[in-house]
Amino acid sequence: QVQPVESGGGLVQSGGSLRLSCAPSGSFFEINAMGWYRQAPGKQRELVAAIDSGGNTNYADSVKGRFTISRDNAKYTVYLQMSNLKADDTAVYYCNLHGYGMGYTVFDSWGQGTQVTVSS
Repeated sequence: QVQPVESGGGLVQSGGSLRLSCAPSGSFFEINAMGWYRQAPGKQRELVAAIDSGGNTNYADSVKGRFTISRDNAKYTVYLQMSNLKADDTAVYYCNLHGYGMGYTVFDSWGQGTQVTVSS
């Protein structure tokens, strides 16, 4: 069972920056897509940014130009660099990893979430 483990959330003032990290625990064969989602109180979970094994990225319109997703394939780690944070970015951020486990079974795993709070 692959379990993403997130770190890096916290409290930051509006205009500040944070970097989130996510690495898998458990055994796996390979990880393809890696992504960050967020869920604010009373709202549905939404995609923030995603990156595939080829380094192709996809961003929500609301974070384009402010957030950058990247991955370190040697460490199987995905990062989300968040800059110029706004109060609307306040949410629980979840890491999602998609790939193949041992025995080549597909997995699509979610982390426990890390809180990001932006004070205005």
